[in-house]
Amino acid sequence: MADPGVARAAAASAAAGCVVAGTVAVTVAVVAGPGPGLTGYVSEAGVTDSGYAGAYRIGIFALAAALLLLAVALPPALRTAAVLLAAGGTCTVLSGAVTCSAGCPLPPFEAATVADLVHGGASVAATAAVIFAMLALVPAPAAGRPLRRIAGAGAALALPLSGAIALAMLAVGRGELVGVLERLLLAVAAAWGLATATALGLSRRP
Repeated sequence: MADPGVARAAAASAAAGCVVAGTVAVTVAVVAGPGPGLTGYVSEAGVTDSGYAGAYRIGIFALAAALLLLAVALPPALRTAAVLLAAGGTCTVLSGAVTCSAGCPLPPFEAATVADLVHGGASVAATAAVIFAMLALVPAPAAGRPLRRIAGAGAALALPLSGAIALAMLAVGRGELVGVLERLLLAVAAAWGLATATALGLSRRP
């Protein structure tokens, strides 16, 4: 019978690889694609007319796999965080599968289609699930000090960025401010995922 600890370590290693691969693919799609730079949303790289839509979707699905693998890699005692990560991974799959229209319009300043709302809602839900997973790990004794510290640092950065994005979208809508903040938040989430996967893998080395 396979050792559950070895299986979780393998899942953690695979999650780290998926975070790196997904982040690189999405970054290439955003930087090299025809999007409007920092004034647009990251999701605009996945619009059907973009020549880098394929790379973007591959990256998003890789990041979704990373979240699902992280959920598997966590010890059974951290069930709440694992469920949140699994939910985040599922929402990320939906976000990648349902593309937004040109410009990825969102209310209250732009008219959005059903696909725009589904994509935007799934993206927001995925990000929220990851942040709540961080918060669930911070007070959990079973997480151990390294994971708790990584989660605390991630949450300390992600929470104010999330609040700033929400306020900016309601106050000024699409623009460079939201674009920069969104990229910073996604970078924090990716860094947390990579650091968490690495810590989980190292903690189970013989």
